[in-house]
Amino acid sequence: MTTLDLRKQWKHLYAPSAKKVALVDVPELKFVMIDGRIEPGEAPGTSPGFEEAMGALYSAVYTLKFMSKLRKEDPIDYPVMALEGLWWVAGAEFDPAIAWETFTDKWVYTMMIMQPDHITPAMFAEAVAQAAKKKPNPALARLRLEAFREGLCVQTMHIGPYATEPATIERMHRWAAENGYRLTGKHHEIYLGDPRRADPAKLKTVLRHGVGR
Repeated sequence: MTTLDLRKQWKHLYAPSAKKVALVDVPELKFVMIDGRIEPGEAPGTSPGFEEAMGALYSAVYTLKFMSKLRKEDPIDYPVMALEGLWWVAGAEFDPAIAWETFTDKWVYTMMIMQPDHITPAMFAEAVAQAAKKKPNPALARLRLEAFREGLCVQTMHIGPYATEPATIERMHRWAAENGYRLTGKHHEIYLGDPRRADPAKLKTVLRHGVGR
């Protein structure tokens, strides 16, 4: 059986330094994705729709992993990668100072988990079908397998609770401006810890944002 070390392969994208902001060129990668929005008065941790979406996403990606590992010809094992989120405000510029408590229906997201290259659309469709049979979830129908090239970005590691992210994001904004870049695209977060279990002071989140000249 072949074992892929995806975390080692993409270490520069998923384990950056917290001491500095870095410029990275993110290539085309494959993801299972799901779109949604946070309803007025909700945050991700209190949104039934968000929880349903996360249940569908994890159900499909773990099914894919086991399908890949158990196939008769060329079985391949690999780690399930970290949850990632693209966040933006519909019809407005992203503002890192906006707190979760002030969410409105303008906030939307794409949540996603990276997949290895050998995962095919046929495998994905079968995984979704198996997941639906095992535990029905209407959000499974909204999942998609898609290639995504983020391109040139600034990124750094944020250590601490999500509530303190604005200071780190401001540092990224300042670095970009000082080096002649402007922010483009969507705010990107990669969640390396479980906020339900981890010490908030030690929680690690990769923060990334596209840039251009």
